[in-house]
Amino acid sequence: MTELLQLQKTHKVLEVGTGSGYQAAILSMLAGEVYTIEIIPALGETARVNLERLGYKNVSTRIGDGYQGWPERAPFDAIIVTAAPGDVPPALIAQLRPGGRMVIPVGAFNQELLVLAKRADGTISTTDIAPVRFVPLVRQ
Repeated sequence: MTELLQLQKTHKVLEVGTGSGYQAAILSMLAGEVYTIEIIPALGETARVNLERLGYKNVSTRIGDGYQGWPERAPFDAIIVTAAPGDVPPALIAQLRPGGRMVIPVGAFNQELLVLAKRADGTISTTDIAPVRFVPLVRQ
């Protein structure tokens, strides 16, 4: 999924689903700025403390509903979602910069990993990568 983002060191990335913070740490080595959202407070706080303690200075964490993204920090060059919504959240599409890419698993039981690319005119192209199985994207 990380490779599919085609990250550059100047990119600003949104990660939905911080979990332990491992993916945010990887992203921080490949991109300029990483913003990561976790809906489970204890998990998000543990990740924040660990990332800070380990010296990841270009990672910002937030507890909240990843379905809504992080509008105050948008637009993003890349968005990675590590849990599966039923449909692609419109807020995330809106927060993707033209020329940006989103990698997201979509579906309830039968899920597909998708890469969405936003064209300069705002339209979206979608590439189906593979069938996958992720936990559902939880909403508040």
